[in-house]
Amino acid sequence: MSVDEQKIPQATAKRLPLYYRFLKNLSSSGKLRVSSSELSEAVKVDSATIRRDFSYFGALGKKGYGYNVNYLLTFFRKTLDQDEVTKVMLIGVGNLGTALLNYNFLKNDNTRVELAFDVDPNKIGTKISGVPIYDLKDLKKHVTNDVSVAILTVPAQTAQTVADELVETGVNGILNFTPARLTVPDDVRIHHIDLAVELQSLIYFLKNYPLEK
Repeated sequence: MSVDEQKIPQATAKRLPLYYRFLKNLSSSGKLRVSSSELSEAVKVDSATIRRDFSYFGALGKKGYGYNVNYLLTFFRKTLDQDEVTKVMLIGVGNLGTALLNYNFLKNDNTRVELAFDVDPNKIGTKISGVPIYDLKDLKKHVTNDVSVAILTVPAQTAQTVADELVETGVNGILNFTPARLTVPDDVRIHHIDLAVELQSLIYFLKNYPLEK
């Protein structure tokens, strides 16, 4: 089944990996059916939103029956291209970069950090969790065409320069962990992950919208 991505809201697209992860857990536990209310409780998304999200992909379930877990799992695996391994590079092997290399998406067999870059001579030529670390000035030398996604964990003041170099290598996706707001061409997608902003947002909501006990 082909899906016209232009018709799917970005908010829905961001929730798909969340659904997929939960469905994998359900399948592993032997569960065959799941209702939208069960999904809602597990992923903390209201059931009406889940039904609306699923409706963009056609009839995925039946009223009164719920959803077939294995069918949904197969469908979302293909939709999210989970049958193919996505190779990723990491730029900046500081504390956060090191943590990401050690983690290396262990719960996701289809995403893997293949190589990393830094400017520290003490790190260049070493490996962390089996991932080789190269000199950043040799970026173009080591990046191959099958690595199209980069994680950026460099200092903010160098982030734009590094992003420009990544674009020149043919990267079309950047996960930016720096506070810098980067400018990239229209054919490159960038997602900003600012941990300080997320923490401040959480504290604000805790203070101003306390949860009911």
